[in-house]
Amino acid sequence: MTASLGDVFGGLAFILSIYATIKTIKFNERQKALIEAQEKLTNLQLTKEANELESSKRADVSANIVNIGNNKYKLKVFNKGKSPAKNVRIEFPDNNSPVSMSDVESKFPFESLVAYQSVDLIASGELGRASKFTVRLIWDDDFQDGNESVVHVTY
Repeated sequence: MTASLGDVFGGLAFILSIYATIKTIKFNERQKALIEAQEKLTNLQLTKEANELESSKRADVSANIVNIGNNKYKLKVFNKGKSPAKNVRIEFPDNNSPVSMSDVESKFPFESLVAYQSVDLIASGELGRASKFTVRLIWDDDFQDGNESVVHVTY
């Protein structure tokens, strides 16, 4: 039983085809992993863009006390969001408002508080008055109506 030259080449071709098949399988596995990673990145990018779109439709209304000198203060209500806040309302749930209610009633509800705009209310820093109080801010924006933020501010 002697092997002819054709048999040797046939055996080598068979071994080479097995090697090529193994390499193809490994390549396909790497290709599949790459496609899965690319799909994950695409999904993350879509999620990020959806969050940015949602964020661009949201207003973020807050309040803070600002010292304007000589024991004088103002309550600054501001929008630090990207979208205008509409129909901005202010409440003092603890009934210990440091601002004049006539000032509040003359300025609120505020029709539209655009991004980085503020409304100032004159605050009283009288002796005997609490130095900490609660402010409830309610507003509508392009994302939803009836947004609410409760802020605790101090002198």
